[in-house]
Amino acid sequence: MKNLITILVLILGVTVYAQNTNVTKETKTTTVTVDDGTGEPKKLVKTQHTEARQNVEVKQTGRNTLNKDIKETPVKVTEKTTISGDGIATQELGETIRYELKGKTYILIKDNSGFKVYSPENEELGVIRKTSKTTYIYQTKDHKVSLGYFDNNGNFIIESYNNDDDSVKTERFSRITQ
Repeated sequence: MKNLITILVLILGVTVYAQNTNVTKETKTTTVTVDDGTGEPKKLVKTQHTEARQNVEVKQTGRNTLNKDIKETPVKVTEKTTISGDGIATQELGETIRYELKGKTYILIKDNSGFKVYSPENEELGVIRKTSKTTYIYQTKDHKVSLGYFDNNGNFIIESYNNDDDSVKTERFSRITQ
């Protein structure tokens, strides 16, 4: 009887703690030595942490089916980069998220006030700042201001007012998943 109870407790424990998320973590470290001619060469260390997270879901099949197929779900990729070195305190550059709009890839880097938006060529295009509610203000480098919000899938939706035809234009930065 004791063995039966022990087996049941183990089975229930394994079932409760079953994993339902795939997580892949990768760390890439780059070390650069800089000799500026003023004395000792200085080392700079850039560490990039990448995490890919995907929910595991099964396709609906018959009730008594033993082997079930896994359903495709989006992968959310986040990156964090830190820089440290001789005479430099460790600095975190922020979380990096990639988005796509009209066939171009954009990079959002989280900072203390919100996000900075960069082109694939690392040109700063604008900033995103959180308001007191769940919306954000998006201001481009040429001072165009729009309102935005993140939807349930992590996409960033921008709504801009067009003064010429008194309309609101909606654009969606689609979060890139692997």
